[in-house]
Amino acid sequence: MPVSPIFAALFTTEAMTDIWSDRTRLQRCLDVELALARVQAHLNLIPKDAAEEIQRHGNAQTYNLEALAQGTTRAGSPIIPIVNALVAACANKQGEWAHWGATTQDIMDTAMVLQLRDALVPIQSDLVAICTALAALAQRHRDVPMAGRSNLQHAIPVTFGYKMAVILAGFQRHRERLAQLRPRLLVAQFGGATGTLASLGPNGLEVQQALAAELGLAQPVIAWHTARDSLAEAGQFLALLTASCAKFALDIRLLMQTEIAEAAEPAQPGRGASSTMPQKRNPVLGNFIHAGAALVRQMSSSLTEAMLQDHERGTGTFQMEWALIPELFAHAAGVLAHTRTLAEGLTIDPTRMRANLNLTGGLILAEAVMMGLGPKIGRNRAHDLVQDICREVAAGHGTFLDLLATNPEIAPHATRTELETLLDPAAYTGLAGTMVDRVLGVEGE
Repeated sequence: MPVSPIFAALFTTEAMTDIWSDRTRLQRCLDVELALARVQAHLNLIPKDAAEEIQRHGNAQTYNLEALAQGTTRAGSPIIPIVNALVAACANKQGEWAHWGATTQDIMDTAMVLQLRDALVPIQSDLVAICTALAALAQRHRDVPMAGRSNLQHAIPVTFGYKMAVILAGFQRHRERLAQLRPRLLVAQFGGATGTLASLGPNGLEVQQALAAELGLAQPVIAWHTARDSLAEAGQFLALLTASCAKFALDIRLLMQTEIAEAAEPAQPGRGASSTMPQKRNPVLGNFIHAGAALVRQMSSSLTEAMLQDHERGTGTFQMEWALIPELFAHAAGVLAHTRTLAEGLTIDPTRMRANLNLTGGLILAEAVMMGLGPKIGRNRAHDLVQDICREVAAGHGTFLDLLATNPEIAPHATRTELETLLDPAAYTGLAGTMVDRVLGVEGE
């Protein structure tokens, strides 16, 4: 997670930083330990007065992080020093009943799941806000024509609303993915040394079920100490989500180019300025969306690598997650926050869009002309004939309309007025508006 106070706001958010802070991680570990003591006392597996004493020491603010850090370095694990500190804090050796039947990874994994649950809240909030902003853009600009582009060149017209609806549809699918991911991800871990609950005998599953319920998590079907697919899935989800953010930002950055100038990031005094060129207004949000999303993809791949955990307790790959997961969510949060700002403050220039549509003197409508002539002279012949005329226009030998209207093969089949109609960009956006409505209809459900 970024530690620089200068760069932190560019790569993550304060809310996500807090969720994955050492103090919060400690609190979630204590939350699990205390919940375990409560349910075990209720099931008469540990003394009730011991559980009550353990409950008095569940505030992470009262623990010395520096001492815990030193203990973690010595032990190679953060749970041993936490349990030692908890036991030491309890009176009359009542703390000896803490951590009863648990193993280090039970506490770490369940605490991490609680952090994951917290982390998904701002992720979902930003995702919903991005969808709302994109829906507003799609609706507002449903019928605003602009040049569609393939291979970075003019293709045929689309509408800006259509362009936004295509991106919105992807984010709608991410909302579905998040809803599907939650039940697989938000599962407690409690299995003891190798996951068999041997230390608790016949009471093991009862404790496991009660602990999961106490924490508001699902009970696992079986221990997942070395079955980390749900964590890898969460990483892949963030990779997909932030890649969609980066695609959106890429299109806007391209539309911000001086030669195009059809859209712009929200303006802010000093933002995007150059240290030497006073006229510059560089993309900023898009740059950090791109950078953050790339980092998320790389870390997501590493989280998939962490699935290769040996036997019943991983060696090395488990420890990878301690660094990866906080970083992964930190950068994803930064990407989403920037994307939300971009979507909510995006400005477009319909006049410039129209000017760019006319940039080639109607050549962007060559397909429309070809399809209009196709029924009369054949599609292939119309294609070759229109292509030849396009080359003549590009060579400076006349305007597209004039060369079409005076061509001896075309003139008998299309008047100049009919050709002018074919060369209207707003009349050749196909079913773009209908498709926008379909996407918005899904959004409104």
